Amino acid sequence: MGFGQIQARRLSDDIVTKLEGMILEGTLKAGERLPAERVLAEQFGVSRPSLREAIQKLAAKGLLISRQGGGNYVAESLGSTFSDPLLPLLEDNPEAQRDLLEFRHTLEGSCAFYAAQRATEPDRQRLTEAFAALQNCYSRVGEVSRAEEGAADARFHLAIAEASHNAVLLHTIRGLFDLLKRNVVTNIGGMYAQRTETRDMLMKQHSELYQAIMAGEAQKARAFSDSHIHYVQEVLADVLEESHRVARAQRRQGL
Repeated sequence: MGFGQIQARRLSDDIVTKLEGMILEGTLKAGERLPAERVLAEQFGVSRPSLREAIQKLAAKGLLISRQGGGNYVAESLGSTFSDPLLPLLEDNPEAQRDLLEFRHTLEGSCAFYAAQRATEPDRQRLTEAFAALQNCYSRVGEVSRAEEGAADARFHLAIAEASHNAVLLHTIRGLFDLLKRNVVTNIGGMYAQRTETRDMLMKQHSELYQAIMAGEAQKARAFSDSHIHYVQEVLADVLEESHRVARAQRRQGL
């Protein structure tokens, strides 16, 4: 019986595997610039030619973009689940907004569950910072724009996804980040107008979710995430019904 020779693995392949792992786990983000080749080669303990060869391989796969004189970047396209032209359509369509909330119900509940089980100390620190930023937005009524509040809300949920240590959940949330931001901005104006207690309710719900994750209570974290989305769905259903009533009244007035 004959045995084929074992091919020696190239050092550049090991570097490729390392960088791919960093992209997959979210350490390297879409659009992020890699450290200079000299610095990166020193950190990995490899030669610059081997590093360049690895970068060329990742560029050929579409994972990295090399810019002449400008360094190496993680491809921007890795961070976009929906194309820019599609975002306004999803943002402006009430049925699409409902679909997004249903999707968030499934996705964010799982993120919260696994974050409570798997969060490390650095994860908890990032989550604490994101939660503090969100609470700061809630406390500065009239000083913070909807866009700022929407971004803080989305970053809080992104921090939960990072703490879940599930690459698929993380990259899905990252890919939806702009859409989540727009969803919050679209929702909060109508919600605050519909129910005076909405701001206090959202503060309470996010606080309960944060505390459950920090305490490692996975089932509670999922339940709090679910109840948060259910509340948003409930208030937005009231907003939609109210708008229908107003539209009917205006049509009658025009008769």
